[in-house]
Amino acid sequence: MPIESQTLAFDPADAKATLAQLPTSPAVFALYGAEVHAEPYIGRTPNLRGRLERLLQPSAKHPRRLQLAGRVRQIRWRLTGSEFESLLVQFELLEKVHGPKALERMHLRAPAFIRFLGSNAYPRITVTHRPSQREDQWAYGPFQSRAAAERFADEALKLFLLRRCTDDLDPNPAHPGCVYSEMKMCLAPCYQGCTDERYGEEAAAVERFLATRGESRLVTLRTERDEASANLEFESAAALHAQVARVESVRALAPELVRPLSQLRAVILQASAIPGEVAVFLYQNGRLSGPAGFSTLGMRIQNEQSGSTSLFAQPMAIEAIPEEPATTIPASETNAESAAATEAESSVPVKLARGVLDARMEAALAALADSEAPSATLRQGHLALLKRWYYRPEVRRTGEIFFPDDEGHWPVKAMLRGVGRVFASGFKPPVMGA
Repeated sequence: MPIESQTLAFDPADAKATLAQLPTSPAVFALYGAEVHAEPYIGRTPNLRGRLERLLQPSAKHPRRLQLAGRVRQIRWRLTGSEFESLLVQFELLEKVHGPKALERMHLRAPAFIRFLGSNAYPRITVTHRPSQREDQWAYGPFQSRAAAERFADEALKLFLLRRCTDDLDPNPAHPGCVYSEMKMCLAPCYQGCTDERYGEEAAAVERFLATRGESRLVTLRTERDEASANLEFESAAALHAQVARVESVRALAPELVRPLSQLRAVILQASAIPGEVAVFLYQNGRLSGPAGFSTLGMRIQNEQSGSTSLFAQPMAIEAIPEEPATTIPASETNAESAAATEAESSVPVKLARGVLDARMEAALAALADSEAPSATLRQGHLALLKRWYYRPEVRRTGEIFFPDDEGHWPVKAMLRGVGRVFASGFKPPVMGA
């Protein structure tokens, strides 16, 4: 962790002097009493001193306000750079104290997934909040809500002939079938309306559709459409084009976060509590790790507040970049103090060598890699926190998220541009002449 927890003894008789030592920054805090085994009071706040003044200083104007001054003997806190980080730190503290009850205390509910029942003799899909960890390659999500998952599942099934019934089938020609078989919307394996091989092919197509969020179907249809157009079969091409539009509309119902649970990996960038850094978080193997600090030392940051009317936005840099050759900054120089020292000691500006920023990002991701399997509570809580943050309205969702490509590689160049945007959103350039 880039910022360690800090501790301060609390004396109720001199509360004002004690609280004056606290910062006014965002933080997660825990209040401990005199009893060794007593549960701490855990919370998060955008202003640590202001919040604890309300909790630990009696107020005659607000007699009904919660007052803990008589019970608290120790204050612990950790500064945070974003609400995302605060929620993660708060949950992990609550999990250590309360175990599975931490999920209830933070109102973290299991997200909805579409589950492909591939182990069934006649596979089908269903919506669940409890995907099997043994078959997590067949769980697709998380969705914003159960209703969103059910809508995507219903629309996707309209593109295929997979069964919708929930029975354990024992195919028999005497079976009466259902309305979907009558409308030719199901292969009807219940009364042997198709061979097992044919049903297996359709099930495999559905599985590929879910795993790729419709891309597998689109590739096939676009190829057939282009071939029909090249052969001057315009009616067939028009029909295939209509199918492409239909698949694209279904695909739009599954956001980019929706992936096979076993393959769900993401990097989240947030503001950092350390000046000159951006906080990097990694979701992988069911766990949220971080933050790891990414130093912006030497980066050219896009300045959207420059007010320039030029076609090229005016950049702002933590350090000036000279035209003549300059020295390379080691990846270990990752704090704002070293940047200030460099500027003070030398009149020669700093310029990064090609590839240094890439290596810096890769080092941050390597520091977050954790192969230890999380507990069931941590797995559910971290996934719920990721889902809660991702599905917020875009105007309220701070930070950025990135996913690996089809080969599992991180888009490092795009992530570096994201670092610049996240840092610039909270950066206040110095006033000239101050």
